[in-house]
Amino acid sequence: MAKTKWLKKAIGEISKLLAPVASFSFGSSAAPYALKSQKVNYELTKQLYKNIHDDYKLGAAFARPVIDTCVGFMGTPTLRSEDEDAQAVLDDHFGRWTGRFLAATRNCLRDGDHFFRLVRVDEGQSKLYKQTGPRIDLRVIPAGQIKDIETDPVTGDILAYVREVKVRWGPEKRKEYVVTERIAADMTEIKREGDVPPNVDKKEEHPNHWGFIPVVHFKNEAEEDELYGSSDLEPIEPFMKAYHDVMLHAMQGSKLHSTPKMKLKVKDVKSFLLYNFGVDLDKLKPGEKPSISLEGREILILKDDEEAGFIEVKSPTGAAETLLKFLFYCIVDVSQTPEFAFGTHVKSSNASVQEQMTPLIRKIQRKRGQFEEQYQLLGRMLLSMWEQSGGYSVDTYDTVVDWDEITEKDKKALAETLERVVKALSQAVQDGLMGLESAVEFLQQYVPTMMNWISDDPETPGERERIIRTLIMRRRLEDGEGLKDEGKAIDELLGNEGAA
Repeated sequence: MAKTKWLKKAIGEISKLLAPVASFSFGSSAAPYALKSQKVNYELTKQLYKNIHDDYKLGAAFARPVIDTCVGFMGTPTLRSEDEDAQAVLDDHFGRWTGRFLAATRNCLRDGDHFFRLVRVDEGQSKLYKQTGPRIDLRVIPAGQIKDIETDPVTGDILAYVREVKVRWGPEKRKEYVVTERIAADMTEIKREGDVPPNVDKKEEHPNHWGFIPVVHFKNEAEEDELYGSSDLEPIEPFMKAYHDVMLHAMQGSKLHSTPKMKLKVKDVKSFLLYNFGVDLDKLKPGEKPSISLEGREILILKDDEEAGFIEVKSPTGAAETLLKFLFYCIVDVSQTPEFAFGTHVKSSNASVQEQMTPLIRKIQRKRGQFEEQYQLLGRMLLSMWEQSGGYSVDTYDTVVDWDEITEKDKKALAETLERVVKALSQAVQDGLMGLESAVEFLQQYVPTMMNWISDDPETPGERERIIRTLIMRRRLEDGEGLKDEGKAIDELLGNEGAA
């Protein structure tokens, strides 16, 4: 029985509060396919992140470094399009939404889900903007407001998002009604139930002219058979709870035993109390206890063979240190967060930052890959809404997601590496072991500004033409002649090369 109680306590709280919202199944009864609709308890994850939950106060401080470290290294992406007009639209809007993207990454890793909604803001709705064209804004839908996601049971395509919001109004906000909004590709339906104000419609329908649902769902660590994502705090939540319990018990024991207790060994108690504290036992009433205080008593008078001392209990904090350290490393390993993210006071973190960066980089790359499809969908929706709102036409909605470097490169090490590579390639070309074209292709991975050996664009010179132009310029300068007919000289060299 005791083991069962301990196991229930060790499971943690997030797992207990994961409740199924809805499920869709088809197939035979023996092996049904179910689309799971379990959601993380968003309020609990926020409390853990902010460390305001009383049952986790001494352990939930690990939650913020776990989330913020990953968010900081992930950064925000930029979308790149082949169409110049589309690129201008992407740069304008995505540049204004950087802060919202950072918050989205934090919320998604912490809560498991984050929802964006694109809306068109008509001219005149805000006095803070002077619009020269349609303006598309990015709105955040709190994950807790999404009550259901309707999907096709066969294809899994999203059919509609159901949003539910509680509204309070009236004197002291005592009246309340619930707004249910169903956002589909063809229609947006709004229902209001409860104490609805008399001047507000209880039901509305608005046609969706976009042709798609302007909502993007960012999911963290999502499975194919799950509608919602999972929180990065869920795997470490039991360890944070255990850390809190161990630390709390150790501190309580330390507070209980840190004050030493006096030990007295006296033969004549009556004389000892009379000489040192002025208490006469003969004058005490029946049942009355003597009042003794050591305050201001720096000297105690003792007879022969009498002793006085202090009893000190060893603090239990030292015994708990090993267990706390073990729980800390469990949090580090399970969250895949390097030790230095929790502070440089950790002894091993100072000497192994470089080694710990490798698994962190792999984690960041994996997280970025999970969100790329959603960012591309967001860019596709933005370009479509921009074009339908009267903006200029674009040739394509396709985009490529670019991310900043996870860690800044060591410029000194990069320069030394480039110097050695160039010397090795130059020696190989001179010795006839490698062609110039092969050397250029190999060097491209170190020098991003280098072009392909032969450019696909006739208007953009390739690296071969650049090398020839540089050689001609140097030769002209050495001969003291002008740089006239440079293009003719390049054509001659290229013709001679082709003839050879």
